[in-house]
Amino acid sequence: MNLSLSGRKIAIGSPTLDELLKDCDSFQKGDSPDSVKSDDPAHHVIDVESLHLKPVPFVLAFNNLEYDVILGRRFGFSRRSGVKTLLDDVSGEACDGDILAVLGASGAGKSTLIDALAGRVAQGSLKGSVTLNGEKVLQTRLLKVISAYVMQEDLLFPMLTVKETLMFASEFRLPRSLSKSKKMERVEALIDQLGLRNAANTVIGDEGHRGVSGGERRRVSIGIDIIHDPIVLFLDEPTSGLDSTNAFMVVQVLKRIAQSGSIVIMSIHQPSARIVELLDRLIILSRGKSVFNGSPASLPGFFADFGRPIPEKENITEFALDLVRELEGSTERTRSLVDFNEKWQQNKLSFSQSAPHTNMFELDSPLTLKEAINASVSRGKLVSGSSRGTLVSMETVSSYANPSLFETFILAKRYMKNWMRMPELVGTRIASVMVTGFLLATVYWKLDHTPRGAQERLTLFAFVVPTMFYCCLDNVPVFIQERYIFLRETTHNAYRTSSYVISHSLVSLPQLIAPSLVFSTITFWTVGLSGGLEGFYFYCLLIYASFWSGSSVVTFISGVVPNIMLSYMVAISYLAYCLLLSGFYVNRDRIPVYWTWFHYISLLKYPYEAVLINEFDDPSRCFVKGVQVFDSTLLGGVSASGKVKLLETLGNSLKTRITESTCLRTGSDLLAQQGITELSKWECLWITFASGLFFRILFYFALLFGSRNKRT
Repeated sequence: MNLSLSGRKIAIGSPTLDELLKDCDSFQKGDSPDSVKSDDPAHHVIDVESLHLKPVPFVLAFNNLEYDVILGRRFGFSRRSGVKTLLDDVSGEACDGDILAVLGASGAGKSTLIDALAGRVAQGSLKGSVTLNGEKVLQTRLLKVISAYVMQEDLLFPMLTVKETLMFASEFRLPRSLSKSKKMERVEALIDQLGLRNAANTVIGDEGHRGVSGGERRRVSIGIDIIHDPIVLFLDEPTSGLDSTNAFMVVQVLKRIAQSGSIVIMSIHQPSARIVELLDRLIILSRGKSVFNGSPASLPGFFADFGRPIPEKENITEFALDLVRELEGSTERTRSLVDFNEKWQQNKLSFSQSAPHTNMFELDSPLTLKEAINASVSRGKLVSGSSRGTLVSMETVSSYANPSLFETFILAKRYMKNWMRMPELVGTRIASVMVTGFLLATVYWKLDHTPRGAQERLTLFAFVVPTMFYCCLDNVPVFIQERYIFLRETTHNAYRTSSYVISHSLVSLPQLIAPSLVFSTITFWTVGLSGGLEGFYFYCLLIYASFWSGSSVVTFISGVVPNIMLSYMVAISYLAYCLLLSGFYVNRDRIPVYWTWFHYISLLKYPYEAVLINEFDDPSRCFVKGVQVFDSTLLGGVSASGKVKLLETLGNSLKTRITESTCLRTGSDLLAQQGITELSKWECLWITFASGLFFRILFYFALLFGSRNKRT
């Protein structure tokens, strides 16, 4: 099957992307091979000359874009409210093979325009149209599949190498039908394309770990989002924070990406002269209005016609931005420049309509969007949702490249690899648990079975259970730090939210085993808790369940409150309320009726009751014998003989014989005194495990509905 365009034929069977890139490189170097052979018999010969002539055209056009936001009152202190216009009648187009750069001062609307074109503005808030090859694609599933968005911040896992980072991205974005070796070929080709060969095996790094440079980090961020070879690439200030050399290298990479058949649209603050030479089209914004739209080569003529010619050897974009800033400070602002740009665009349109048609998109048989995507995929594009042997269909295109189970496995593998390379985190958690355990062991060493020993056991458990939950507060920054990575990857359907939550839960379970065993072993035997080996096993399970429940609730809070300090405040306050109403400070029958509901949903109630039942639920164990009943009372200071006489008098009054060895209170009596009579210890244990699962489900819904990465 062949597609015909302008007299040339495009073979549907195609070589791999790696071979395609090599052909492009050899062609640019001046080589002219007659054909390229592929090991895959399904791949046919490709005409290198047809590559140069762009036989698969794409045009992204946007017309009359308008976007307003309502400025509401903040905390009710300000009476001023109104509407602020971020985009005002902005139009333009971008073609495959070209880089469209959006320029302007801070607050001009550059990032807003990029977000609008990338479908990151909520439907209904944006006015105007955005089309790809004449078809509306905004807010469609297809746009997510064929496009990519690179955020301004470099959001990467610090302990993964460059190659590992790109390899995990290929696992997410490329279809599972593509073999591991083919994915590795794509990663290797991309590393060369990004100029990262020397840093391929270097970790990304962060503040505490030395890694790649800032320019290399930025190129890795770009590589993650172009791993599936998108047709449209959006970038929000990719050169921000880089020096001139690294910024130029980044734009060089983007130029090669565009020449491979993609549309590249980016915002940039103030490009150097070398970068301007790589750009194909410019849009200059001023407070949401377009003051120039054209090629960099036409910029001197534009300002010369406006009456403000650009001096020789002057950076044309710096001059333009300085002039715009000067006009913004004047009385009429940029009104005159906006009006002149509209007339200039009309004149350019009239001239282009009267000139002979040479644009490929104006041929007798232009490709529809579906045909263009099919032809592009057949030639080596690795768009998500497509496979090598099947042409992509807009009607049946898959939202995700892989099934949920595979996504969960890859997410868990990536997280564990990054986590295991930070042993200081693991060591710090275990060390803190060990210090707490040794402190409790020395304070509560070998408790006896006296009334004081029973009371000290109660205070021990009242400290142990909340401590397990408060030790989980170190999970607060974990998701908050990963939040924007999650948003970036899920915005373009790298994986499902459910896969992320499941993998996040699964990898947290083994991390809790070591702290649970260390703490349980230290405290159980040194304090002298009862139950023997069976009691120890249950105690370990309960500590583990408490860690699980605590980490789940803290993870949920960090998902709802994306601020570290606020998350800490909310988590600490919530656990404090749970402790107050758990039944230790106030028994259940003494809690006011209007707070009883909170007692039953308190996370600390069930592990606290379970550990008490495990310790005291033995009718044969006695904690108050004979004269011990007077301990901790006003009669505690009476002599031993006096206590014996008082005991005999008490027995006569009760008409029962009470001696110094008579058991007056067992462990079961202590449980009844504490109001712990409703549930068994195993029921409390399962409820504790279930509460952790419940908060993981809440975490899923918090991400599903509360992490929408769109402007409203």
